[in-house]
Amino acid sequence: MLNGNSGATDFEAVFTDRRASLPGADLAWLTELRESGINQFRRQGLPTPRTEAWKYTNLRPLQKVAFAAAPDAAAARPAGLDKAPSLLPSGEHVRRLVLTEGRFDPALSSIGDLPPGVTLEPLAQAIRRDPGGLQSYLGRIAHPVGQPMLALNTALMEDGVVLRVGRGAVLSEPVEVLHLGGLSDRAVAYHPRLLVLLEADSRAVLVENFVGLGDASYFANAVTEIRVAEGARLDHIKVQAEGAAATHLASCHVWLDRQATFIGFSLALGAQLSRNEVHVRLEGEGARCRVNGAYLMRGKQHCDNTTLIEHLKPETSCREVFKGVLDDQSRGVFQGRIMVHRGADKTDGHQLSKALLLSDRAEIDAKPELEIYADDVKCSHGATVGDIDEQALFYLRARGIPEARARSLLIQAFLDEALDEVGIPALHEALLSRVADWLGTG
Repeated sequence: MLNGNSGATDFEAVFTDRRASLPGADLAWLTELRESGINQFRRQGLPTPRTEAWKYTNLRPLQKVAFAAAPDAAAARPAGLDKAPSLLPSGEHVRRLVLTEGRFDPALSSIGDLPPGVTLEPLAQAIRRDPGGLQSYLGRIAHPVGQPMLALNTALMEDGVVLRVGRGAVLSEPVEVLHLGGLSDRAVAYHPRLLVLLEADSRAVLVENFVGLGDASYFANAVTEIRVAEGARLDHIKVQAEGAAATHLASCHVWLDRQATFIGFSLALGAQLSRNEVHVRLEGEGARCRVNGAYLMRGKQHCDNTTLIEHLKPETSCREVFKGVLDDQSRGVFQGRIMVHRGADKTDGHQLSKALLLSDRAEIDAKPELEIYADDVKCSHGATVGDIDEQALFYLRARGIPEARARSLLIQAFLDEALDEVGIPALHEALLSRVADWLGTG
């Protein structure tokens, strides 16, 4: 059970019990990294609304559940589940790595042949095979100081994914990492870690798909570290469709070198409580990113999108658009900060948050921020909140469209600006299908 006074939790006891059996426990650098993580978590505890970055999201529900460690993938997988519920269509070129409650599941995975210079493997396997190749990156892109949930992941990470794309290599088909949760008959917690490394002038598309298959309460605490080298481009699409009783906390940390590009998109539909953090550092001149998202919540769901985009070099650019649809007593949070450091002249940054409230009991908290220390920059931000346009609704109904269908059409049109950022046709269609299912028009 979690300690509700200090936020220091039984996760510390789990770490003590499992530290000797964690992958790479015999590696001095990895042991030091994990020890640093648990020490950071011990000092900070679970974040509370008294912490500014967590002002609108309360993790108190976590303090009421005694989470166990997740079982092995084979033990967690229910009988009869012999096909992964993928976001991508089946085919011989599909590359899919499945994590069942945080652990690699070879029975559901299909990695296949990879182009020269590309490796895709489970984290635990990569630690055994090439620990030296991970040391320079794992825990170096994402720093746990001041981030207790990242620190907890660093301490307890057991498995995940490592994707490396060599210089000039192109992955023409998306790579899907499928996270399956809610399979155990008791509350479990797991902490998957992804490491994605693109060398100069390479290209890749990565899809992270979080799917809840059961009704159990569980806690997924995921971290993704991404390094995109000079002239390379990564498209990263994330779909969060966790179970109704789940808690989903995830952070994605991206470093971009000179002329590198990161295109990120997230769609959140599931979990009782979720938080999606994205932190992008534009470390090289001419680097650019787009960080966009959409979220659809109902009932008493809570969804937090928190972003930080740091411009550290001249002539970098970013565009950020988040669209939310909130029904019943659900609550959305958008905290977005664009920070332009000294010397990052001619930065071009744009940020926009829009929320559509379908109920007078729904709530949105929006806090867009600009922090600028350079000259000759072009930055803007904004946030709007509203309900469905009654005139547009009347126009559609006057043309014979039933009210429910008309409302769905207007909601879909509202979300289009965010969804259109996904320029890969198969993925765009899959996301539209998920939205249609939520609206009941699929």
